[in-house]
Amino acid sequence: MAIMTNRRKLLAGLGSSVLLAGCDSWSRSERVRNVLASAEGLTMRAQRLITDREALAREFTLAEISPRFRANGSRTAETAQGRDYQEMLANNFADFRLQVDGLVQRPLSLSLADLRAMPSRTQITRHDCVEGWSAIGQWRGTPLSRILDLAGLRDNANYIVFHCADTYGAQNRPYYESIDLIDAFHPQTILAYDMNGDVLPEAHGAPLRARIERQLGYKHAKFVMRLEAVESFDDIYGGKGGYWEDVGGYAWYAGI
Repeated sequence: MAIMTNRRKLLAGLGSSVLLAGCDSWSRSERVRNVLASAEGLTMRAQRLITDREALAREFTLAEISPRFRANGSRTAETAQGRDYQEMLANNFADFRLQVDGLVQRPLSLSLADLRAMPSRTQITRHDCVEGWSAIGQWRGTPLSRILDLAGLRDNANYIVFHCADTYGAQNRPYYESIDLIDAFHPQTILAYDMNGDVLPEAHGAPLRARIERQLGYKHAKFVMRLEAVESFDDIYGGKGGYWEDVGGYAWYAGI
């Protein structure tokens, strides 16, 4: 655990020494890119070797929830699967459908009502942002494992890709992220639809936000519209498994 703790301290130290306007400022910092890249293989191997694959990230009490939880990344989205995001937001996502496809035996199209009807998990965890700040929040949502079990992964599926409604950066690249099957089936990996006892706010990624509690905040994709099971990232955008990995040189594995 000392390796992961030291990595968190190192990132926090970097955050306190740089004037930050947002994640873009970090993507332009060669120092930060080098830290993230050099730590990736070490932290992934360490976490896989010295912890139980189902070991839980620390959970907190209601009294420990942060009075302010900053929104990271995009605060809203424009289009999603050919539909206007603001229109879906205005009707409380009544016509939203989470698409689950790729290397699955049974492609799915799930409404929010479908997801809310499934068994849920509520957890109070700390969000550690690469910008150098942390906050504790309560999240409630559907365990990703239940959705994947319903879809049935094919034998050659290795990763789950989160396709999001928002675009980011000057080139308006679609935001996406991904995780391997170990993290996909971890009990604390959920698609959250509630935050702090209320419906997930727009700025925090409504209608669905991935919570991957053993990784840094940029892995927690917001505005999730589609889950795709894939064998590799070769044919997906920049081929590195995530928006910041493609354009900012961030580590694909961001374990803490």
